[in-house]
Amino acid sequence: MRAFTCPVCRHLVAFENTQCLNCATLLAFDWDARTIDRLGYGCANRDLIGCNGTADPGRLCTACALTRTRPPDQAVIQWSVAEVAKRRLVFEVLELGLPIDGGLTFDMLSSAHAPVVTGHADGVITLDLAETDPVHREQTRTELDEPYRTVLGHLRHEIGHYYWDRLVDGTVLLEGFRALFGDERADYEEALEHHYAFGAPAQWGESFISAYASMHPWEDWAETWAHYLHMVDTLETARSHGLTVRAPANERVSTDRLGFFDFDALTTGWNALTLALNSLNRSMGMKDAYPFVLSPKVLGKLRFVHELIQRQRKEESPNVQAA
Repeated sequence: MRAFTCPVCRHLVAFENTQCLNCATLLAFDWDARTIDRLGYGCANRDLIGCNGTADPGRLCTACALTRTRPPDQAVIQWSVAEVAKRRLVFEVLELGLPIDGGLTFDMLSSAHAPVVTGHADGVITLDLAETDPVHREQTRTELDEPYRTVLGHLRHEIGHYYWDRLVDGTVLLEGFRALFGDERADYEEALEHHYAFGAPAQWGESFISAYASMHPWEDWAETWAHYLHMVDTLETARSHGLTVRAPANERVSTDRLGFFDFDALTTGWNALTLALNSLNRSMGMKDAYPFVLSPKVLGKLRFVHELIQRQRKEESPNVQAA
């Protein structure tokens, strides 16, 4: 996420802010320019869920318009939390030059009021708003043995399925995908039943970013895709704030000069940054912020995602070289 400043006093403001905490200027996020400006016309959801996007009077902003189904009024607080994560997701995929047209929509549902099946289908991403409850999310994370589980992470995973359908399936990239991730034509329901009956294979970390990724090539793709978005967004935040960290070989890495179009430069910066993040957390007596190890096979899959996105960026904007 880029660092933003108030258009009046130039103090730093967060992407989500509706008001500058320094000078009290009312703020709005311009989705066309992707900048923070003074409030002109706000999104119709501004008062309801705190959306800070700009829109024509009475209309929804770019991110809110993607929500096809909203929950009942009793779940508005949980919905607002989920929409914050979705706005970050939409911002990132637009920054990467990825399309959000062509059927991409979100159903924000609450299992407190009716049964909800989370997942994706033909571009429709369904989120159970129970995921916004940290207690519920931690219980689920423990039950499923997931080292990392957030609302934003869930949305990044599910949108990965959308982009597989749109950018990989039926294209020249499909055989390259199968060489790295496996044959997606394997029976999904059978793989799902096997995974929950027997768990991930021994030594799964040598080939997969998570235990769940070992279940089926589609889930391996979505987990890898989500992880790539984690990496790029966190590095962009570090770069925007001018952080400098040391790589394991004691080389200083200035994140404000990272070229994200270069996968090797990206991973060098990532290794240095995550080492620093984990060290900071341990200094606070907290668990590691980044509980992952990127094996050579996982790095190969991440490189595939990286190259696909860079290819898409060049097709959309031929003169744009780097993220």
